[in-house]
Amino acid sequence: MIDMLIVKTIIIGIGATITFDLWAQLLKLLFKIPPSNICVVGRWLLNMPQGIFRHQNIIKAPEKRGECLAGWIAHYMIGITLAAIFVLIAGEGWFLDPTIIPAMLFGIVSVAAPFFIMQPAFGFGFAASKTPNPSQARLRSLLNHAAFGVGLYLSAMLIKLS
Repeated sequence: MIDMLIVKTIIIGIGATITFDLWAQLLKLLFKIPPSNICVVGRWLLNMPQGIFRHQNIIKAPEKRGECLAGWIAHYMIGITLAAIFVLIAGEGWFLDPTIIPAMLFGIVSVAAPFFIMQPAFGFGFAASKTPNPSQARLRSLLNHAAFGVGLYLSAMLIKLS
């Protein structure tokens, strides 16, 4: 039983992250809003073994070999981890009757990770306060994470219907 719960959690984590990425591509296509640069996540992680955890501006930091692959792997592992946290909070029973509101709320709350950990570490300030257009960056982060929440729900519904 627990093994199946782990498999379902991994599936919804991957599905929600795919939804996040598809949403970002839709924003790019319709509104010319560029998606987040996942490679900088890899750059950030690959600098950590050298003791560099925070950057003045990660975009100006030298590129690291393999940063894009590391960034994409981390992106999906973070999605799976967030899905696991959601399942721990919502409970195993949520898979029996998935509902969108808790999943979407969790997605929105999960924006705390980029706002208070990643963006400051990248040199973008808390909640993107040091970016050229903080309001737009914040809104994009919120919408992306809401899409992640919708992806949790849709992935769970696909599991339920299969």
